[in-house]
Amino acid sequence: MKASLIALLPALWAAPALAQHAGHAPAPSVPQTAPKPATPTDPHAGHDMSAMPNMAMPATQAAPAASVPHAGHDMSSMSAAAGADGAQSQAEGAPPLPDHETAAPAPPTDHLADKVYDPAAMDRARAVLRSEHGGAQASQVMANLLEYRARSGGDGYHWDGEAWFGGDLNRLVLKSEGEGDRHGVEDAEIQALYSRAVGLYTDLQVGVRQDLEPKSRTYATVGFETLLPYWIEAGGALFVSTKGDVLGRVEGSIDWRLTQRLILQPRAELNFAAQDIPDTATGSGLSDGELGLRLRYEIRREFAPYVGVSWGRRFGQSADYSRARGQDVSDTSFVVGLRAWF
Repeated sequence: MKASLIALLPALWAAPALAQHAGHAPAPSVPQTAPKPATPTDPHAGHDMSAMPNMAMPATQAAPAASVPHAGHDMSSMSAAAGADGAQSQAEGAPPLPDHETAAPAPPTDHLADKVYDPAAMDRARAVLRSEHGGAQASQVMANLLEYRARSGGDGYHWDGEAWFGGDLNRLVLKSEGEGDRHGVEDAEIQALYSRAVGLYTDLQVGVRQDLEPKSRTYATVGFETLLPYWIEAGGALFVSTKGDVLGRVEGSIDWRLTQRLILQPRAELNFAAQDIPDTATGSGLSDGELGLRLRYEIRREFAPYVGVSWGRRFGQSADYSRARGQDVSDTSFVVGLRAWF
């Protein structure tokens, strides 16, 4: 039995080679070339693969015409049209951005609801809607500064507040500012102004100013209030008195919110005069200025006590007037006060 199996082994070994030789023609001879050096990226580099059976690669067949959506179509005209459109859009440039200064379109006049409901009732409803969305009248009374000042040479007090009534565009504004000590009011003024919004963040104000102390005097007033970048609130005014005196003022402040309730506010005010005014001890040029730094805590948004420091100084001829009267040219005050509105 073992001898029979051993005799069959040569036949079994030769059978696959005979079958392959019978089914395939011999491979054509290939000129011998020098093998390429093997590289790490090609594991079979330098091997002659032509002699291995079943390694002939079929020729790449072209895709049938039905698989190409535009097979047989002449695309040259479309390419020319696309090129012309691209050149035209490039010449015209990008579409313009919206112009915020362009007037709004006219409101519609054909209200479909009037065909179902009473037109008079709908007119009243639309009037209420317009009033509640931009045309409503509002008011506010605010004490920006209401403080006690502790300083050498005698403590004092200071106030700065305003009240207004009106809408988004037109308002009536009342302002008041002054200071004093235990002997009484040293300086006080009140202004009545018409305020008109002339920009997104700017109001123009005109009206009158009445000084109560140290001398009673009336001024025509032209000023502005605006909001600068980084939320800087700034304002200025020009005053012309009935006696021809010309004064100017600029002021500004910014709120640095340390927390949701704790705010640090730097504040500055500068006053100018076009000429010397001995009656009010005011010199020409920069007459006086004040710098302050206040830290307030908003118990509520409309009720915020504060502490801080304020430094003031008189300049030029104004300082000479103060020295002649035996007064200090500059002073530093520690302040405790309240900022409130309703």
